[in-house]
Amino acid sequence: MLKMSKDEIFKDKSAAAGSFTFDDSVAAVFPDMLQRSIPGYAMTLEAIGALAARYVAAGTRCYDLGCSLGAATLAMRRHIREPGCEIHAVDLADAMVRRCREIVARDESQTPVFVDAGDVRDVEIRNASMVVMNYTLQFLPPGDREGLIRRIHDGMTEGGVFVLSEKVADDDPVVESLLVDLHHDFKRANDYSTLEIARKRSALENVLIPETTAAHLDRLRDAGFAHAGVWLKHYNFLSIVAIR
Repeated sequence: MLKMSKDEIFKDKSAAAGSFTFDDSVAAVFPDMLQRSIPGYAMTLEAIGALAARYVAAGTRCYDLGCSLGAATLAMRRHIREPGCEIHAVDLADAMVRRCREIVARDESQTPVFVDAGDVRDVEIRNASMVVMNYTLQFLPPGDREGLIRRIHDGMTEGGVFVLSEKVADDDPVVESLLVDLHHDFKRANDYSTLEIARKRSALENVLIPETTAAHLDRLRDAGFAHAGVWLKHYNFLSIVAIR
């Protein structure tokens, strides 16, 4: 049985603080970490389910790129209404893949799910009516992002939907500073200490590289998506829906 513990990874000030990695210690507390760190996370999952019910077409594929423990995968799976579909969930971290497979195996929904270890940049996207990248693109080198978004677009069916959720930066430094402060207040309200917040921020430096909302929307349109817009924004976190 999977044990989902409280995130206290950065609580011990005596522990060495290296770069953030998606290892077993993170996988063990990941659901708690997301709920307490990302405003609007639960709402994003609800919307992914609603979009799956609306957009997933019979005989097509769905992709969860950077699936971690499969929250978006299960949100899609539980709302797909059409026959002959399958979901392909991919993550680079072995610790995430192992736990994701266990979680998916315990779910009783019928749509087949294939959970694989791999780099999302190497995944062949084909016949996809829905693709989700939930807080994944931000961990890729900026130079690799355009090519991946283009491959996602090219592998999707006409009218297919792409959900891209990211932490973003603001062009205005005053607004950016305000949004960061508000996010830190959000985390404090969710029982993270100032020390934990500072240590995690340091660990994510040069690992998570945010871009502006405009940069994401421009990239989606340049890749060929007919429609793209922000459907949710809370502080410096947002989710974009794009339609091929």
